[in-house]
Amino acid sequence: MGADDKLEGKADELKGKVKQGVGDATDDPQLETEGKVDETKGDLKQAAEKVKDAFKN
Repeated sequence: MGADDKLEGKADELKGKVKQGVGDATDDPQLETEGKVDETKGDLKQAAEKVKDAFKN
């Protein structure tokens, strides 16, 4: 389950970066903001998985 969560976090991060890029290119501040939120959500998921891994070891 941990690997799935890590991949999901990375996917959210990448999705956020894409949304930010598209929002910037189309001058859509709402899409940029959504992208930042998605990227942050992905970063947090990845950080949580690293903490879990640290306690397992």
